[in-house]
Amino acid sequence: MNLSDILSRCDHTLLSQSATWEDIKAICDDGMKYKTASVCIPAAYVKEAKDYVGDKLAICTVIGFPNGYSTTAVKVFECEDALRNGADEIDTVINVGHLKSGRYDEILAELKALKAACGDKILKVIIETCLLTDEEKIKMCELVTLSGADYIKTSTGFSTGGATREDVALFAAHIGEGVKIKAAGGIASLKDAEDFINLGADRLGTSRIVKIAKNEQGFGY
Repeated sequence: MNLSDILSRCDHTLLSQSATWEDIKAICDDGMKYKTASVCIPAAYVKEAKDYVGDKLAICTVIGFPNGYSTTAVKVFECEDALRNGADEIDTVINVGHLKSGRYDEILAELKALKAACGDKILKVIIETCLLTDEEKIKMCELVTLSGADYIKTSTGFSTGGATREDVALFAAHIGEGVKIKAAGGIASLKDAEDFINLGADRLGTSRIVKIAKNEQGFGY
């Protein structure tokens, strides 16, 4: 697997609270140069970023982020607002408390409402695996499949842990047909990236692979 193959699966990500427009513009430049799958950025910068990149790069943003406990109505509004501003992909966070309370119907209804709002745009569902049992992760594979969402995603990168190989393998064994996997959080090397892809991840949420590409360019990788 070569570096360009890995980069084509990366959502080049900058979600820091202190991110400025200049920071966002720089990762957009990187995304276009290195042909990443998208850039994943705060919603406040979606319109500027889309105006800047046009059709050269997909813009991904996050809603209900990072804690996931906004009401469904708020998440749907965030989603619709982001799409109006030009977002191509939406990453949403589930209400982990609802999952742990067994409120599965509410989670499913929320995900269906968000997918309806997204239409033909991509919806990724962040379940924050570091906070869940394996049984809860398997249940979320079922609910994400039933909802019609496009991806199940491991992590926000803002909690107690990121993607693990074990969780991606668990997803691959339990998601339904048509659902893809995004691994995010703690992907620090090309070896990490290759392992996650080989285990079944279609997307990687990371900023480090582009940084590696910049360092490797001079060495002909």
